[in-house]
Amino acid sequence: MSDEPDDRDAEGPREPGDDPDERRSVASGSDSDPTDSGDGLTKIDDADGPSLETDGEGVVSDRHNPEPTYPERDDDIGGISTPPDDEEMPLADHIEEMVLRLAVVLLFGAGGTAIGLLWASDAIEFVWFTVFPQGGDAPPPHLYNPLELWLTRIKISSLLGIMIALPAFVYECYLFMRPGLYPNERKYYLAAVPTSVVLAAGGMVFSYVLVLPLLFEYFTYYAEGSAEIAYALGDTFNLIITLTGFLAIVFQIPLFIMLAIMMGVTTRRWLAQKRLYFWAAFAGLSFMFTIDPTMMAPILVAVTMILLFEGTLLILKWVGQE
Repeated sequence: MSDEPDDRDAEGPREPGDDPDERRSVASGSDSDPTDSGDGLTKIDDADGPSLETDGEGVVSDRHNPEPTYPERDDDIGGISTPPDDEEMPLADHIEEMVLRLAVVLLFGAGGTAIGLLWASDAIEFVWFTVFPQGGDAPPPHLYNPLELWLTRIKISSLLGIMIALPAFVYECYLFMRPGLYPNERKYYLAAVPTSVVLAAGGMVFSYVLVLPLLFEYFTYYAEGSAEIAYALGDTFNLIITLTGFLAIVFQIPLFIMLAIMMGVTTRRWLAQKRLYFWAAFAGLSFMFTIDPTMMAPILVAVTMILLFEGTLLILKWVGQE
């Protein structure tokens, strides 16, 4: 026996777990057994649950379920549901399908143009003596190019081709976008196909009956007394075809507005509040695509677009659509 006091007694009572041997015994007796995997992560085997990997700060992964799970294709993701037929496709397949559908549209247009060539000469004569205010006394057309007559026949025949290709174009667009559309959107789109054709035909008739006679009457009296009037066949029909085709597109404005409102993209009230911006856009488009130094044709087209826009809003307000 030594008379010197024991250092352990001088330090006071030991706290539980101070001894390394005790810590090892406590760890071995616990429910969780941490083991080092060698990559800086510690595996914890819990008797009551699955084995987990941890880096000392939090759980990294579940050993029994290492692969993440993803929601089904038709499930809601962040509150946004996917269409029932929507599926992933490679970009090359999308491009190939788009080219094939465009080829179908061009085939319809070429067929309509070929049919129109059979009566192109009669159509030129009929249109020429209708749009001028003098009727049968209209100034005769002049040719300034050997191919001008043939090119004009092709151009006026292309109007028939466009009328035939337009419904094919709308329907092929529907088939291309169908997998990404919801059932209610498909219903709206299918209803828009015949409506689009009717509106396009209405735009052409409106151009032929009202806009073109008014425009050429202005051109004729504007030049009368200042120069001898001699209209070139090709240039005149370029203006006729451009204006007729543009008004066929312009007459789609009511359809675009109705589809946007039915699909929830916008509201009638918002369109009414932003009407001045739309008026400015209509004027810009008309002056961009209707080239006329006298400014008569762009003004007529811009006024037509504004009237269609405001008329659609008025009808929507009348039926109680907000």
